[in-house]
Amino acid sequence: MKKINPIPSEQTHLLINKPEHFRFEECLWFLDRNYDDCLHHIDGQLLRKAIAGPDGPLLFELEDQGEAISVRGLTGSTSPANMEYLRHFLSGYIDLQSPLPEFYELLRQDHRLAYMPQSFYGLRMVGIPDLFEGLVWSIIGQQINLSFAYRLKRRLVEAYGSSMLYQGKPYFIFPKPETLVSVSPEALRDMQFSGNKARYIIDMAQQFVDGKMSKSLLRQAPDLATRLKLLTDMRGVGAWTANYVLMKCLRETDCIPYGDTGLTAALLQHKIMPEKPTRQEIDTFFRPFAGWQSYLVFYLWRSLSGPVHKRSEESPEKKLV
Repeated sequence: MKKINPIPSEQTHLLINKPEHFRFEECLWFLDRNYDDCLHHIDGQLLRKAIAGPDGPLLFELEDQGEAISVRGLTGSTSPANMEYLRHFLSGYIDLQSPLPEFYELLRQDHRLAYMPQSFYGLRMVGIPDLFEGLVWSIIGQQINLSFAYRLKRRLVEAYGSSMLYQGKPYFIFPKPETLVSVSPEALRDMQFSGNKARYIIDMAQQFVDGKMSKSLLRQAPDLATRLKLLTDMRGVGAWTANYVLMKCLRETDCIPYGDTGLTAALLQHKIMPEKPTRQEIDTFFRPFAGWQSYLVFYLWRSLSGPVHKRSEESPEKKLV
């Protein structure tokens, strides 16, 4: 692991204005749900994460400062290109763009969901800006529980990712396709990956290395159906994975991961669907939320844990009801 010297503090500090109805605490809760995620570290109200910028790696720290989010570079390169990349990264990571009041108005029109703008006030869709990471993570999580999925991810990242050392603690960056393409299936099976998952991940890395798959390629596709087809043509990528990746990595607004057990559980919990809803029934329910269907999926997933923050009488969401 290469040690990177700290950068001068006067080059490191940015303040990013919060969008309307943004609650950093909700984002931190989602990222810190008692799973062993090796790609970020949360210490109280501080979030630290390392990314691979165009001019090299950068470790940054986020903190809520009222009307703005404080962004501090801790170690690595803060070149203009890296800082611009970081701004763009954060927009996809904690969604600094979506106009949530529009979504909240739609939620209030359904009595079964009308509580959400208050209970989950300010929750933004926490994304995975790196497409390769999102695809590999989706494959890792297929047909296993989340705790085991996070253990597999840690093994993969610690073995093949890069890292930065800060105050004696390593901060990891997800492996690049160029690294995983040369890994043997046997090496991944030794980490308890199934044979199929090992082959899918290596094949996927090859697709990225060969330029047959990329974020820009998906963005150039004319519509959602074409993007879904490009993804599902890859080995190991079914409809669920394609929809999940598009909503989390490209912020596609109308992706529904049909067959998702968490989504089905949330629909049942809200007495919206029968025990085994058909795709047509799901489509009928989601249709009024066009433009916000992915966000509705995310909030339904969030609802399975219930509200976890105590709301004060002065909470801003009270003004929305």
